[in-house]
Amino acid sequence: METTLFILFIAFLVFFVIQFVYQSFVFSRFSFVKPKKETLKSVPVSVIVWAKNEYENLVTQLPVLVTQNYPNYELVLIDDASNDETLDLFEAYEKQYSFVKLVKVKNNEAFWGNKKFALTLGIKAAKNEYLLFTDADCRITSENWILEMTSHFSFKKTIVLGYGAYNKIKGSVLNKIIRFDAVISAIQYFSWAKIGKPYMGIGRNLAYKKSEFFNVNGFINHIRVRSGEDDLFVNEAANTSNTTICYSPESFTYSEAKTTFKEWLNQKRKETSTKKHYKSFDKLQLGLYFISQLFCIILAIILLSFQYNWIIVSSVLGFRYVFNWIVFGYGAAKLKEKDIIVWYPIFEIILLITQIRLAFTNLIHKPEHWK
Repeated sequence: METTLFILFIAFLVFFVIQFVYQSFVFSRFSFVKPKKETLKSVPVSVIVWAKNEYENLVTQLPVLVTQNYPNYELVLIDDASNDETLDLFEAYEKQYSFVKLVKVKNNEAFWGNKKFALTLGIKAAKNEYLLFTDADCRITSENWILEMTSHFSFKKTIVLGYGAYNKIKGSVLNKIIRFDAVISAIQYFSWAKIGKPYMGIGRNLAYKKSEFFNVNGFINHIRVRSGEDDLFVNEAANTSNTTICYSPESFTYSEAKTTFKEWLNQKRKETSTKKHYKSFDKLQLGLYFISQLFCIILAIILLSFQYNWIIVSSVLGFRYVFNWIVFGYGAAKLKEKDIIVWYPIFEIILLITQIRLAFTNLIHKPEHWK
C-alpha cells in the first residue's frame, strides 16, 4: 500500500509540474501581456456575414454593420437558402447601400445545407483581399469593430484571431459556466498563437487574407465535416509567422448563450467532435492539459483521503489553485469577464466532469450531422 501511495504521490507531482508549465509558459503569455497599440490601417476589407433564417437578429445587426467607422469596406451578405424574411431584408439593403453585395445560396445535392459551401461562394464573390467574418446572430457593439480587427494586419500577419463573447444573463449559473468555458478557450488559443503555435479561431470574429484561404484550397480537406469552418481552417492555415490576435474590447462580438444545459451539451459535443480533426501536436497539447488537470485533482483527493504526505499535497494543490486562479483572473479581466473570476475552482470541476461525459457520449454515440 505504501509503495502504491508513493507512486501516486510522484504521479501527482508530475501532473502538477505539467500544469505549472502550461500556466507559466503558455497561458501567461496572454494573461500577463501588456496591450500593444496597433497602427490603425484602412486596408480594403470585405466583411462577410453568413445567415440562415436569421431575420430577427439581422434587423438589429445590419444597421451596425453598414455604419462602421471605416473608409473602405464592402459588406458581403450570404443568404444560405433561408425560408424566412432574411433574403428580403438582404435585398433591401443591397438596393439601399452601394457597398453591400448579396450572395444567394441554393441547396444542392452535393453540399446540402453545408455552411462551408456557402462561405466559399461568399469568399469568391468578395472583391477585396482582406476578409473579416462574423455570423448573423452575433451582436457588434462598436462602430470601430472593423478598424480594430484590421489594425492587426501587416505584411506578415495575415490571420487575425478575435474574441467572441456571450451576452450576460443576470442570475443564470449556466450562463456563467458557458462564459467561463469561452474565456478558458480564448485564453488557450490566444496564448498558443502568442508563442507561435496557433491552432484555432472562431468564425464569429475572424479575419484573414483571401490568399490564405486559397493556399490551403479553402475548406476542401474538411468539407464533409459539418463544423469547423473556423477552427479547422485556422488549424490548417495558421502558422508561427502569419497569425496574430486582437482582444481590444471594441473588437469583441457578442452572441446569445444557450439557455438549457442540454442545448449547451449539444454545442460542446459539436466542438469536441471537431477537435479530433486537429493536427497531431494540437490534439496532444490539448489532451495533455486536460489529463494533467484531471489527474492532478483526482490524485490529490486520493492522497489526502489516506493522509499521505498531506501537508505537501495540500500545499502543492493550494499553490496550484492560487497560481492558476491568478493567471485565469488576469486573462478574464482582459476579456471583460471579471464577474466569473471568483467561480474558477467550482467551474473548473464542472467543466472537467462535462468533458468526461462528452468523451464517453461521443465514443458511444456518433455525433449527428451538425447544422
